[in-house]
Amino acid sequence: MMSNSTLFAADSISGLRAWNSKDARELLATVSLAVTAHDALRLPISMAIDSIGSTETWDKIAVGFEDGSFSLYALQRDRHEFDCLFTHPPSSNGALSAIAYSSPYLLTMTEDHLLSLYVFQDSPVTCTVLAAPHLLYSLRSHTAWPPVSLSLRTTTKSMTAAIAYSIPTYLSGWTVGVQELMLSPKGELLESRLATAADEHSFTLSVHRSASSPTTRSPSPFSGSLREASLVSNPSTSKPTSMSYSHPYLLVAHPDNTLSLYLVKSTTAALSISSGNRLWGHTSSISGAHVGMRGKAVSVSRLGDELRVWDLEGGITSLTNRRRLRNGEMSVRVQPSKAEDYTDNTEEDSLRDKAGLRLALDQGFDDSTVSRGWVGFDEQNVIVLREKREGAQALVVYDFT
Repeated sequence: MMSNSTLFAADSISGLRAWNSKDARELLATVSLAVTAHDALRLPISMAIDSIGSTETWDKIAVGFEDGSFSLYALQRDRHEFDCLFTHPPSSNGALSAIAYSSPYLLTMTEDHLLSLYVFQDSPVTCTVLAAPHLLYSLRSHTAWPPVSLSLRTTTKSMTAAIAYSIPTYLSGWTVGVQELMLSPKGELLESRLATAADEHSFTLSVHRSASSPTTRSPSPFSGSLREASLVSNPSTSKPTSMSYSHPYLLVAHPDNTLSLYLVKSTTAALSISSGNRLWGHTSSISGAHVGMRGKAVSVSRLGDELRVWDLEGGITSLTNRRRLRNGEMSVRVQPSKAEDYTDNTEEDSLRDKAGLRLALDQGFDDSTVSRGWVGFDEQNVIVLREKREGAQALVVYDFT
């Protein structure tokens, strides 16, 4: 993941690492993911960056593991070190497939769809060792299918925990759903409601509607003349390959070279999801998509050789932008150039470069052997993880300022 121009990556062998994505792209800090020196390696599955408690001097990161445990870390930029703030013991409920972090709240979901919401009593503006959190709620879903995306939104009056997920329908492919849990500042559950993008003619596994949200699907926001309706492309019904939810945008990638964009409307009265629109532009299947800040999104093809940056903000509200959507003009293709070849004359420079992202940028490999890609970004950089069938990986950074 990326935050404040810093790239965070985690694996069981090298641990949690942070690089500066600017200039020399040096390694800022690293820490082992093992709780003690004698523990077995823990395999990280999910990661989240604190959306509230991060500053210019430090970031808070939550990492979920295959054994059901999770740990919180703080990157101290001035000391170039990671501090371990808290580690939750392993759980029998399975790997943590998704996680969201917004101090003092932490939201996790296991592979068998157990959703847990924790709250830490410590102040979010400090980077001290945290006491064990209080488990507010634990809910098991029987209708949510992967992929899923978790999010937390906090205000002065309430906190909203949301999960976006895939839903299979009978005879009409796949659709998406969102469930929200609204809590008071004291952790009391105020309301639980769900919405789906399925129309009234679709039969989903989520047949029970929330009483607090009787209208679970909004009417099309593009009602009007037939001419305007012809500019709208229906969302894909193929099984999603990835999903990213950053309110109000829900972006879903499909294996048929397209994405589906849904707008989630959440008010005090109701929760609803638009009927969705298909985004065209990719020429091969899409393996990853991520919604960032200010209505921007980025997606990467499965081969990792096609990257697109999308402008979602207000993208489907005007007639002009609906034409852009129909013509595949809502995105810009990023065509990377090859990293420049160079040689270092000193052993010190060579060691420094091997510790940073420069090594990954200069690793040449055949794009035809890439099996999948992962993508994430902040306001200035796009990062792509390109994985070869032989197991080798490369982290590639694009600067699109």
